[in-house]
Amino acid sequence: MDAQLSEDKIAEIKSDFSFFDRDGNGQIDLPEFIELLTTLSPKTKVNHVEEGFKLIDSNNDGYIDFEEFLSWWQEGWWEY
Repeated sequence: MDAQLSEDKIAEIKSDFSFFDRDGNGQIDLPEFIELLTTLSPKTKVNHVEEGFKLIDSNNDGYIDFEEFLSWWQEGWWEY
């Protein structure tokens, strides 16, 4: 975990992650990510979400795990 974030902030981000992890498997898949990003930014185009998903999924396993999510959140999700 990033030393710049407090444990409370990390817990808050984890809660956000868990909210969108609808099936509770500890990973966000593409449909869950589409829901997440279109909730945060309703004008976002699905093709942009798909491109962003590929960038965030740094290990290319087809899912965004919490570490990838946390990195993305810190980089500024609003840029996607």
